[in-house]
Amino acid sequence: MTAAGLNIESVSKDLGGRTIVDSLELEVEAGELTCLLGPSGCGKTTTLRMIGGFLHPDAGRVLIDGQDVTGLAPERRPTAMVFQSYALWPHMTVFKNVAFGLRLRKLPRSEVTERVERILELVGLTHHLHSYPARISGGEQQRVALARALVLEPKVLLLDEPLSNLDAKLRVRVREDIREIQQRIGITTVFVTHDQDEALSISDRIAVMSGGRVEQYAAARELYREPATTFVAGFVGAMNVYTGTTTGEGIELADGTRIPCAELTATGGEFTFGVRPEDVQVTADGRGADATVVREVPRGHYKELVLAAGENELRAFVGSDMRLPERVRVSFGRVLCYREGVLQHATPAAVE
Repeated sequence: MTAAGLNIESVSKDLGGRTIVDSLELEVEAGELTCLLGPSGCGKTTTLRMIGGFLHPDAGRVLIDGQDVTGLAPERRPTAMVFQSYALWPHMTVFKNVAFGLRLRKLPRSEVTERVERILELVGLTHHLHSYPARISGGEQQRVALARALVLEPKVLLLDEPLSNLDAKLRVRVREDIREIQQRIGITTVFVTHDQDEALSISDRIAVMSGGRVEQYAAARELYREPATTFVAGFVGAMNVYTGTTTGEGIELADGTRIPCAELTATGGEFTFGVRPEDVQVTADGRGADATVVREVPRGHYKELVLAAGENELRAFVGSDMRLPERVRVSFGRVLCYREGVLQHATPAAVE
């Protein structure tokens, strides 16, 4: 398979009198796996369907490998889609399900057999060649659907929440399988999900969507550490959010509570502050604001503390074996500063 880049240029789509996708811009490099991540109704599946040709944009263009495919029907595009429901033919064996698209293209029987057997070996299903979908597991059915898409040798693979029908443990295993196969063959892939853990674990880059637009498009580490907007900060990972002002030693929250901070992304004036729970530092005594432990929530190898500091609730992640009194002291490590919903950075003059 030959990987190709994907470009979405100012694409918009209205459905039912409502704008679902609004002047969306996205560039996926050849061989890259990009996740479209966002809540229900943000436009991610509509975007995927426009890439695949199942919906036609009202404005803008879709380009694959530099070629404009906006006006092409799905069967004429170098794309293949794996649907949420798998859509396997129950009366056909695994072999016949995977071969179906090739037979529609009227390829020679020998070529169909060779390509199907090769792709089933790739996804680890040669032992189910003659099995029917009802006789194999959900994870294996998902791999059949993946094989059926890959056997067409598309330039771009599209996956629409392909793991939503699997239980939690199986989801993890199958997503790792998908990522391993995608990297092995180097196919450009767009993966739609509303599950942030899924997106963070398998993507080269993630496009976080809201209201039909991309709020931020970045690698997982940057997305988590430098969320560009308050929406991204609240959607990707856990986040404590407050309003207040910066002080000489840290921040003062709206109720007057002062909390020392080790690092602020900006200073001077009023902000919305974002603090990751792992950046809330809790000690039995010493430097920090007074706080009360409201409850402890076990999370396996760590635990989540729910704290009250003044009128503010804080959530902190600490070691599972950490023992604390009811009254503690809290300070913040790294604090993200937002103004009008956008991440602020200190200017060189402010640093000086």
